[in-house]
Amino acid sequence: MPNHTDSLVAPNGNHRETTSSTDVYAVHGADPEVLAYGMAKYSRSALSLRESLAELNEQKAEKFLNTFYFQYGHRSIADLAHIALAIEKLSILAATILVDEPRWDGQERSTRYQDFQKSGYYVPDFDGDTTAHQLYRDTVDFLFAEYQYFSEAMFAYLLERTPKPAEMKQEAYERTLKARAFDLSRYLLPLATNTSLGQIVSARTLESQVSRLLSDPHAEVRKLGELLKKAAREAAYNVNYAAAERALDEVQQHSSELAERVRQVTLREVHAAPTLVKYAEASPYEQQSRQKLSGAAAELLGSLPMDPAPLVDLLEDEPLEIELATTLLYQHSHHSYRQIRGVVEGVSAAQRAELIDLGLRHRGRHDEVTRAYCSGQKFRFDILMDIGGFRDMHRHRRCVQILQDYTALHGCERPDDIASAGLAARYDAAMDRARHIATRLSTRPVAETVEAIEQSQYVIPLAFRKRALFKMDFAEALYISELRTGPAGHFSYRNVAYAMYEAVVRSYPDLAKYFRVTDVRQPVDVLKR
Repeated sequence: MPNHTDSLVAPNGNHRETTSSTDVYAVHGADPEVLAYGMAKYSRSALSLRESLAELNEQKAEKFLNTFYFQYGHRSIADLAHIALAIEKLSILAATILVDEPRWDGQERSTRYQDFQKSGYYVPDFDGDTTAHQLYRDTVDFLFAEYQYFSEAMFAYLLERTPKPAEMKQEAYERTLKARAFDLSRYLLPLATNTSLGQIVSARTLESQVSRLLSDPHAEVRKLGELLKKAAREAAYNVNYAAAERALDEVQQHSSELAERVRQVTLREVHAAPTLVKYAEASPYEQQSRQKLSGAAAELLGSLPMDPAPLVDLLEDEPLEIELATTLLYQHSHHSYRQIRGVVEGVSAAQRAELIDLGLRHRGRHDEVTRAYCSGQKFRFDILMDIGGFRDMHRHRRCVQILQDYTALHGCERPDDIASAGLAARYDAAMDRARHIATRLSTRPVAETVEAIEQSQYVIPLAFRKRALFKMDFAEALYISELRTGPAGHFSYRNVAYAMYEAVVRSYPDLAKYFRVTDVRQPVDVLKR
């Protein structure tokens, strides 16, 4: 009896030999766009990837991508090209906007393990306003000086009250306490502080990221979009270049012809995504929608005083049209979701429909709907927390995040250890000064009021609170609550994650047994963090 895993009978009666062995192999060395082209050919060719790559070159890849990606709209092809990018010396404010992508992988400099004293900071273009420029520089310099003072003072305080275990090495002991001190002093860092990050994203994510950045109100962020697009199209940094040059110099001594042939293969310039991002531009849809919805939010909420709000508010279910209209206004205001929802529920159905329409009216043929329309999740948390802690929570990509702008209106957090160290008055004075200057800079009588507001945000320290709406399913609520309440985490997001857990349990008590959270009310060993 024939083995049907080894041979098949073709329709004409002839036997066609096959194999049942699965072939798995890693691929290295192909340019991102060429690799994307090779993998895309699986749907249009019987060739193996080895065979496809052997016959490919950059020109073929570009022609293919121009046809199928741009003309026919097969955008999933760009998911196959992944690009590693380093983005260095950008402000923390710009970094949070840059990484605000659902499909993003990367790492940023840690405020826990690195001293940001020498990082430098971003200075906006004040267009000849020397008074505002000097006020800005003086304020940021002051906050950096306070950051250094609190880093040293809190380290000394922790040394004094935390005995070193006999079995712990002095180096590890001091490193742990310095990390804890940075957890406290980071509250003084302004959003202008320079940071660095690396990201590995698909060309599709990069294209949408560049478009989003080019559409942003912040001048620094728009410039960042231009630099990302340029980096994807120009020659990439080749980590093996120096070593290859040395090896080729040795080959050159024996055969100049061979050396030249090898040089053309090994030292050629690689362009990460010259084709896939070449049409990435600012999005009129995003810009026009922002303008219209900002105007609607100002009209409906501008004179409404902000009600006090808890750290975490788990929202009840509501009709979808209520959620959509409320979310669209939420991202362009500083009010809580609950307060905005009350206003939305009080207007007519026609007015709600008009709000929903505003966010879709300017959508082009290839524009994805904005994130505010990602609605219908069961667990929705309106969170008001310090900016530093938000940056940690912001890493959770499996939930939908709707963010409000930075502001000093919500006040700031003060860690308990700072008060215990007798530094509360100095800390509060620093925060009051930053709040006062942010207000002065935002209310300057400049031609573009929005620009003044954007510039003023850079002097806001990480201690100030930011509001964000997190929408998720039960599995993600479980994951965040368990992960972020761990004793090694920062006390800021530990409190938020535990409040999320408590909110779910209040509404769904039968689910409490499934949460493996750490009680944040219990004392934590500083040296085990």
